[in-house]
Amino acid sequence: MFVETWSDASLGILDRVRELGTDIFEISVGDDMDFTPAEVRRRAEGLGLALTAGPGGVWPAECDLSSDSPEERALGLRWHSGIVDLAAEMGAFAYCGAAYGHPGTVKRRRPPEDEYPRTAEGLHHLADYAERRGVLLVLEPMSHFRTHMVNTPEQLMRLIELADHGNIKVNLDTYHMITEVRDYAAAFHTVRDRLIGLHACENDRGCPGGGLVPWAEVFAALRRIDFDGYLMLEAYNSSIGDFAYRRGMFHNVCPDPEDYIRRGHRFLREMWNRSAAPADPE
Repeated sequence: MFVETWSDASLGILDRVRELGTDIFEISVGDDMDFTPAEVRRRAEGLGLALTAGPGGVWPAECDLSSDSPEERALGLRWHSGIVDLAAEMGAFAYCGAAYGHPGTVKRRRPPEDEYPRTAEGLHHLADYAERRGVLLVLEPMSHFRTHMVNTPEQLMRLIELADHGNIKVNLDTYHMITEVRDYAAAFHTVRDRLIGLHACENDRGCPGGGLVPWAEVFAALRRIDFDGYLMLEAYNSSIGDFAYRRGMFHNVCPDPEDYIRRGHRFLREMWNRSAAPADPE
């Protein structure tokens, strides 16, 4: 939302988002990043700002836990383990994303019978390693435009059950849900015991509110499962050259990240408070 590539020069962003009332901030990392993790940890701890890490930078396509190739699956486990190390060093409590596959890889075929079991095996090892480093492994379903692996909460829970590790948690994203989910109450109930966060994004990845996402249903479902995790915002800054275009965003949804955060926070607080109000008597 603020910069394309995180660096030591980006530390002031942590101060800015904290001043805007943010409690949690995700730093996208990858092979194109060069920064000092200890400095990130020090600044965030001083601000009382929780951190997560996500694989939003350069992620080699061959590093894929779901690959047909055992060699590529091994590469994937090594690569993700390195990101877990980085997350631990920078003080992030979770590594979040679609680590079960590689976003952008969509194999249009009937899934092989061993695709989920072999992916789950890699996730089990990664979750175990992350637990030893004090980092949660958080998985998120994505739409069928981004992955063929996990599109729905039900598919994600099937994969998690096969992986069989308590250190795997769930994040949902309304941008992806609007494409794949019809019953929001059922979706949230499916992941209720593992859900730690929600990316509250509109159907166009813009600021929540005014689009197609049925927010009253979403918040009612969150209340029903006694959700006590994080409500988060996610977007791509459309004022940084062609950055948003290269991420597949071809319209101007986030020209000003601070305005986006202010409006997003306002909307989320309003919806959360409204969902707690008792229904009007008939």
